[in-house]
Amino acid sequence: MAKFNFDEIIERRGTGCVKWDEAPGADVIPLWVADMDFRAAPAIQAAVMKRAEHGVFGYTVVEDNYYEAIINWFQRRHQWTIHREEILYTTGVVPAMSVAIKALTMPGEKVLMLSPDYNCFFSSIKNNGCEVAECPLTPPNWKEAPSHSEAGGDGLERAFTIDWADFEAKCADEKTTVFLLCNPHNPCGRVWTADELERMNDICLRHDVKVVSDEIHCELVMPGHRFQPFAAVSEACRQNSVVLNSPSKSFNIAGLQAANIICARADWRRRLDRAININEVCDLNPFGPVALVAAYNDSEDWIDELNQYLWQNYQALCRFFEEQLPQCNVSQLQGTYLVWIDVSALGMPVDQLADRLLQQGRVWVNPGTMYGPQTGQGYIRVNIACPLSRLMEGLRRIKQVVG
Repeated sequence: MAKFNFDEIIERRGTGCVKWDEAPGADVIPLWVADMDFRAAPAIQAAVMKRAEHGVFGYTVVEDNYYEAIINWFQRRHQWTIHREEILYTTGVVPAMSVAIKALTMPGEKVLMLSPDYNCFFSSIKNNGCEVAECPLTPPNWKEAPSHSEAGGDGLERAFTIDWADFEAKCADEKTTVFLLCNPHNPCGRVWTADELERMNDICLRHDVKVVSDEIHCELVMPGHRFQPFAAVSEACRQNSVVLNSPSKSFNIAGLQAANIICARADWRRRLDRAININEVCDLNPFGPVALVAAYNDSEDWIDELNQYLWQNYQALCRFFEEQLPQCNVSQLQGTYLVWIDVSALGMPVDQLADRLLQQGRVWVNPGTMYGPQTGQGYIRVNIACPLSRLMEGLRRIKQVVG
């Protein structure tokens, strides 16, 4: 029996909400930015309200319980042993990404990523004076792939994969010094396996490439898949990586701004700490730490039920496309709540399609070109982290425009 009501329609307009208040019209259904339309877990709400009742919101000390909550969560849930001295806090994973690039590269060097990829990867790399190097992911062979309902349990027939030869060639470029990984992958929805992660690291080590792993979506994993922290694969991975994570995406508390950089190497940590201060992202607000502690200590049942609800929404989306828009191909969602859909059969550039869906259908989705001007062409990204009734109305509007 469901303990939490993810079907509840919550009015978010008028709250300074990026997802809703930037929509051009009150009739728009936003299925774009990675933000959920669900209330935070009750324990998080209670912790934040208790802190707010104090009424004084000065500079914040990050106390022992913050570190203990992180260490215990990742040990219990992911069998990853983290030591307190390995944790550096900051305001968000995107600032943490910029910190890591600044600390581990010199301007003019290349940072490799698997493309299409989270759009802030591009800006963080360029803002730190580095060049973007892309290893395009290999899309499924849609002509031979079974339908969603017929696909095997691992879902790989409808999943993106790595071109290992190209990955090694890009790492072998002497200008490439960092590999920026998205684990789980946004927007393609892959949850990388331990074998894949170890192979990435083996190649990176051969060519003296450091790994920065963005694991902000790590708790959003669909049934049949298991998240593997990069640093917990092996000691070699632990020593060659900087991991970025936060409860913000999984527990829908991005506005409370708390994230962590986890690094086993003391020499790298000194550089990371220096970059945190150079970028001036070294302080947390009074609510971030209490929300993190409540998420990791008291909200595990909430995240488990959330993942089941997201899986229900994903299955409903797949059925809709199979029945109503069979010419479009839905990628296998293994993790995140962001579905990557091949709409190339509609014969329209995706920027034009996204604009048409917004203007005519009053539904807001992301064009794939946000995540790679070349590799994202032909795709849209749809956020399914909303009540099922709202998702289905959004899908019906898409069908009305393109069907």
